[in-house]
Amino acid sequence: MDCVYKNPNAPIEDRVKDLLSRMTLQEKIGQMTQIERRVADPSALKDFSIGSILSAGGSGPFENALSSDWADMVDRFQQAALESRLGIPLIYGIDAVHGNNSVYGATIFPHNVGLGATRDADLAQRIGTATALEVRASGIQYTFAPCVTVKGYPFVAGRNNVIACAKHFVGDGGTEKGINEGNTILSYDDLERIHMAPYLDCISQGVSTIMASFSSWNGRKLHADHFLLTEILKDKLGFKELHRELAREAVRKSLVLLKNGKNPENPFLPLDKNAKRILVAGTHADDLGYQCGGWTGTWHGCSGRITIGTTILDAIREAVGDKTEVIYDQYPSPDSLAGKNFSFAIVVVGEPPYAETLGDNAELVIPFNGSDIISSVADKIPTLAILISGRPLVLEPWLLEKVDALVAAWFPGSEGGGVTDVVFGDFEFEGRLPMTWFRSINQLPMNAGHNSYDPLFPLGFGLTCNKEKSVE
Repeated sequence: MDCVYKNPNAPIEDRVKDLLSRMTLQEKIGQMTQIERRVADPSALKDFSIGSILSAGGSGPFENALSSDWADMVDRFQQAALESRLGIPLIYGIDAVHGNNSVYGATIFPHNVGLGATRDADLAQRIGTATALEVRASGIQYTFAPCVTVKGYPFVAGRNNVIACAKHFVGDGGTEKGINEGNTILSYDDLERIHMAPYLDCISQGVSTIMASFSSWNGRKLHADHFLLTEILKDKLGFKELHRELAREAVRKSLVLLKNGKNPENPFLPLDKNAKRILVAGTHADDLGYQCGGWTGTWHGCSGRITIGTTILDAIREAVGDKTEVIYDQYPSPDSLAGKNFSFAIVVVGEPPYAETLGDNAELVIPFNGSDIISSVADKIPTLAILISGRPLVLEPWLLEKVDALVAAWFPGSEGGGVTDVVFGDFEFEGRLPMTWFRSINQLPMNAGHNSYDPLFPLGFGLTCNKEKSVE
């Protein structure tokens, strides 16, 4: 074989050295370049030796494309790359941040904030493995995940022939007012102490790539920060360049019980599966898109039945007894509640899906008049409120007083059965808050251990249905 770099039996270092010696400057630039799928065409891959393609959020072969459709598309691009002068294979990337979320029918797991609430590293690793298998089945070799801010943790280092990407280095979870691509104002010592630990874990596990943050540190853009990217990341840290049941388990373990009964001696949960009549209400009870959150199908996500899965309403109907009547009313009025003799109500409200800047929010109140929906129902019926969100939201004292039970479900993903598994008592609550739950936005930023630390619910808080036991 004339070309050493094409010989699979030759040492890797020899193959790399031989290939680099044959490359023109234009080919080296091409290999350092990643282009978006929408502007990629076979001639560009062949003529410019492009190294990588990214399918950004919502950028797929066509709407509701299956894994096989993605694989066919990637194969076409790969064939074009192999027809370049040196025949260097292409690396195809995607944001698979909570499952292979751009592929129709893929398993959609809870978002990272929910996995943080599980405190279960083994579960997170199994989710990473499952995601890698589904990504590889679609022909893709590279995922821009996990996001390892201080409110998350790494769950895959690059297994099952899929390259992982830890992001966004560093401090993107500590920007002023939580603004996407904002400014983190900290000394280096605090930046290292608070924000760098997850990257040490990723590097020690052999993560293949790390994405620099679009945010700034003390006013300096991270992409232009030689000190952090070279002196710290590369030199000091040493950086060198089945599934639906698993998702349901992840939902179960991520739920955080914030309140259970108006009297601690009389817990409201678990609910009775054989109750005579149940009201299900709220904007998020029967909306799979709202349940899955951002990075699902499209970049920011959307409402509706956007993928295969089980809404919380579907799961309630499956969980209860044959003689139990389930009535669904998204926006119940006082008149519609009168005289119905409901045993209890389950009200599911929360945030719309979002990603990155679209999620910036200075108010952090429950959208879509969620508090009013809860209030109108809880005035008439004993009520469990389930909050779907990517972060803590403002919970007014009067609202907390009205509800009988409150669960933080985060963005749980496609498997609503994980919610009913717990609220109806088949499994115990295990989740603990992965971050502090503030009383008011005026308290932000809030960190555990600070002199003024006075949260509504502290970091690590979580109740169980067993009044003798708490996971605080």
